[in-house]
Amino acid sequence: MADFKEKNHPENQLSIELNEEVAEGVYTNLAIISHSNSEFIMDFVNIMPGVPKAKVKSRVVMTPQNTKRLIHALNENIRKFEQIHGPVKMDSSPNTQGFPINFGGPKAEA
Repeated sequence: MADFKEKNHPENQLSIELNEEVAEGVYTNLAIISHSNSEFIMDFVNIMPGVPKAKVKSRVVMTPQNTKRLIHALNENIRKFEQIHGPVKMDSSPNTQGFPINFGGPKAEA
């Protein structure tokens, strides 16, 4: 269990529990994002080379306000990462869908 204190109110303490299963994390290489007027839905998928079917590994549903907070937090963390490790290089492939359907290499066989 981790304890976090708010920056502006150190007397307020929040306990966050992280069980072993969740702590392992889920690897994904594709995010599909949709939204309604009240929420953003983010489906995280793992696409494997040569496999024509993929499953959603995790779904996160957030309010628009919390989604915007997440975007700001991610931008700040990318900025810090790049200060230490240099720019993150983006793939410049001509894929018009914006995600890797074909990883290249041989097709999977069983």
